[in-house]
Amino acid sequence: MDRLERKRLTLRKRRIRVKKKLISATKRPRLTVYRSNRYIYAQIIDAITGKTMLAVSVLSKELKKNASGENKTSVSRRVGELLAKMALKKGVGEVVFDRNGFLYHGRIKALANGARDAGLKF
Repeated sequence: MDRLERKRLTLRKRRIRVKKKLISATKRPRLTVYRSNRYIYAQIIDAITGKTMLAVSVLSKELKKNASGENKTSVSRRVGELLAKMALKKGVGEVVFDRNGFLYHGRIKALANGARDAGLKF
């Protein structure tokens, strides 16, 4: 097993371990985060139906026009803030944070802190 396969396998294991704890724990909506090398995506998923309630990413119209020249961490924080504002407008105040197997560090942490600062509770 080469290094890349091992990294993918450990990420898959972490993803499953985190989801298993979250899904069994609560009936609150889930704030799921996906991070690629270039972009970051966040969505709030209804725990009961499994349908996406709202989604925000770096590619959203509200962020894309103002994101030029910023680093990825600060843009991730703004994604979290925008997601929280949209969630509060829809009446979602509390969520469960699903980091989707990614380490709680860097851009994932910035997104979570931005959402918390904008009023979302988790």
